[in-house]
Amino acid sequence: MIANRWIEQGYNACLVLHSVGLASSTYYAHKARQPKKMSQSAGKSEESKRRAGRPILGYSYTYTGRKISDEQIKEFIMEEIAGDGYPYGYKKLTTSMQEDYNLNINHKKVYRLCKELGVLLPQREIKPKYPRKLARKTKVTNSNQLWQMDLKYGYIAGTDRFFYVISIIDVYDRCIVGYHIGLNALALDALRTLKQAVILRRITDTTKLILRTDNGPQFIAHVFQKGCIELSVEHTRIPNNTPNMNAHIESFHSILESDCLSRHKFQSYAEAYKEVTEFMEYYNHRRRHGSLKNKAPFKFYLSVLNQEIQLEMMVA
Repeated sequence: MIANRWIEQGYNACLVLHSVGLASSTYYAHKARQPKKMSQSAGKSEESKRRAGRPILGYSYTYTGRKISDEQIKEFIMEEIAGDGYPYGYKKLTTSMQEDYNLNINHKKVYRLCKELGVLLPQREIKPKYPRKLARKTKVTNSNQLWQMDLKYGYIAGTDRFFYVISIIDVYDRCIVGYHIGLNALALDALRTLKQAVILRRITDTTKLILRTDNGPQFIAHVFQKGCIELSVEHTRIPNNTPNMNAHIESFHSILESDCLSRHKFQSYAEAYKEVTEFMEYYNHRRRHGSLKNKAPFKFYLSVLNQEIQLEMMVA
């Protein structure tokens, strides 16, 4: 199975399965039917052996090679806490163990020992700088009221690597108002795509525009959220596991996959860029939509601008 080869090479499993169009349940069901390798010692599978984790040694060494038991280290920790009468977090205690007691110990072990002693400080509540706005039902009566944005992966067979497409669709007229094609898909790329879309659509009052995304790393990044605020665009994110709330962009990416990506075995990034760019042009200007009175998205958009057509829809 080609997907298994990519996953074994270190690619993200969800990414690979999505790119080859294979359901995760099918892949894992196939994997479960494979015979499990048994370890020579206790007859346990390699998987169960990994789950068991690394055994706790019960001691650490000083930098001079002397063995110190965990019980002795716990006493050092309690002495350090009681010394000045002020509480320390486990990271500062780690530094203290290393410098004051000459212990070769890391913060993970100090955390475990502090947890066993019950001396961990309560964690402070971190308030997000940009609170998430959840997507809600929106009544769309015209263009440039609700856009949806998402990320799509493509595969370059010639170089055995992935490329990325970030797309923005106008829910009302179905136009792809902006897109990014690249070997990376960063928050800055997503923000740049949004800014270009606003310019191309000649939107002067962005306060009436809602941008809806999922909770991908590009869209929760501070730089992207800050950029939306500076543009005066209301950025909302769908709840987890609700892709139906981003149905229009999901549907477009399904069309992109079936009509473009799966039809080509790209040998280079330049070839992939050329084919996807040409498909975007075809989709916007020539591909007819039944929901748009059998017009192409851009022609429908022009009809809306000229007040020749009026539709009304509810978006979940």
